[in-house]
Amino acid sequence: MPGELGLFARRNKVSIDLMVEWGETIASSIGWIIGLTLLLLQLAGFVAAGHAIMTNRTTQGTIAWVVVLLTFPYLAVPFYLLFGGSRFRGYVRAHHAKVAALQGVHREYVRRMERFLVSPEDTPEGFRTIEGLTRTPFTENNAIDLLVDGEVTFRSIFEGIEEARDYVIVQFFIIRADALGLELRERLIRRLKEGVRVYFLFDKIGSRALFEGFLGPLREAGAHIGEFGAARGISDSLRLNFRNHRKVVIVDGKAAWIGGHNVGVEYLGKDRKMGPWRDTHARVTGPVVQSIQLVFLEDWYWACGAVPEWNWAPQAADAPAEESRRMLVIPGGPADDRETISLSFLHAINSAQKRVWIHSPYFVPDEVIVTALQLATLRGVDTRILLPERPDHLLVWLSSISYTGDEKLRKVRFFRYQPGFLHSKMMVVDDSLAVIGTANLDNRSFRINFEMLLAVLCPEFTARMAAVMEQDFANSREEETDAYYTRPLWMRVGARAARLMAPIQ
Repeated sequence: MPGELGLFARRNKVSIDLMVEWGETIASSIGWIIGLTLLLLQLAGFVAAGHAIMTNRTTQGTIAWVVVLLTFPYLAVPFYLLFGGSRFRGYVRAHHAKVAALQGVHREYVRRMERFLVSPEDTPEGFRTIEGLTRTPFTENNAIDLLVDGEVTFRSIFEGIEEARDYVIVQFFIIRADALGLELRERLIRRLKEGVRVYFLFDKIGSRALFEGFLGPLREAGAHIGEFGAARGISDSLRLNFRNHRKVVIVDGKAAWIGGHNVGVEYLGKDRKMGPWRDTHARVTGPVVQSIQLVFLEDWYWACGAVPEWNWAPQAADAPAEESRRMLVIPGGPADDRETISLSFLHAINSAQKRVWIHSPYFVPDEVIVTALQLATLRGVDTRILLPERPDHLLVWLSSISYTGDEKLRKVRFFRYQPGFLHSKMMVVDDSLAVIGTANLDNRSFRINFEMLLAVLCPEFTARMAAVMEQDFANSREEETDAYYTRPLWMRVGARAARLMAPIQ
């Protein structure tokens, strides 16, 4: 018996020794793998930092990325793969390829638009600058209806869809499968059954909850459906940036809707958390519709690789001569070789002599825009910016708080909208220029997203937009000059910390 116990003990000791040895080997392997992974991430941080230095458009953005990539590479590298870079390379390649694929459409567009172009001698110098910047023509014989808030906007859009005889184009950043989204779908399906073609484009990330259960009936009814952001390569497929933030509806190439509304019941003011939703859209007719359609065609070509047969014959708006508006479409995005949206805002602010009034739900400007606003106040320009009181994106909201306390913007009058959430994107400059569209005053709209603005040169329409904005200011709380310094310390610290991330928000 003692011998058997000894043998048992020796065998168990061998087993234990083997288990210990295996454990040490596994632990060593795991430690080696972890060490190698950390080393690779550290090296990737250096590589990504070099990429940021060579490709980022702004000094602030470059510095922000380099600091976090070198300091916290283990967290920053995955984020850089998702959010880094300032150019949508895949779209750039498609943008160049379209020269061959779309050249016939472009030639016809240019030829037919000639009779609606505003002559150089009748074009204000400032508009000539923007026209050269955007490479889209400044046209006359247009008409515009201002649509304030969701009920009015979607009533107008739905009426336009009912009037379609050939095709309907629908593009939104966010489309929800809620009551409003389902109503839009059912109206489109009904028109499809009546022989009207439908082209339906949505952003892959903005409308990420839009499942096949919603899209299936549209496909079955014959709609052409495109998803903006489909992968065209590893580098693009990893990106969460480069969203298509445009919101456009076009009917038969004759009428178009553009503005801040997406498709969701919150845009009708039915979200209890956000309350009444203040937003602005516009319905336009006339040759400017062709310019809007051309911008959409480039998006459609990127998403679907197709060139549909659409109406490219511009028509003068059916409006009295005194209501004929001069308009210019300003598209911009990360595929451009220049920062069109940012430069357009900059030029408009710098040209102001009497007033600059701006609606923007997100206010995270770069230093150039901050300087332009500061110079405007020094010229004696009435400079007002209307922002939301309550946040929907906390980081951006905190960043905006830090800017309202910026000493350079001390003379800018900031207002906080009270009845609900402000999502409107509008600007009036002096007494003749009105701008409406999809772009906010932030880095994302300036450099990362695809956006579209509509500039209207018309004293009467500018006065109407100014009257709407005046009412919005009356429904707002004007911030005191030193309001930033009366906020709680935690909020001021959070605001300053959030501002450090402003170039990459």
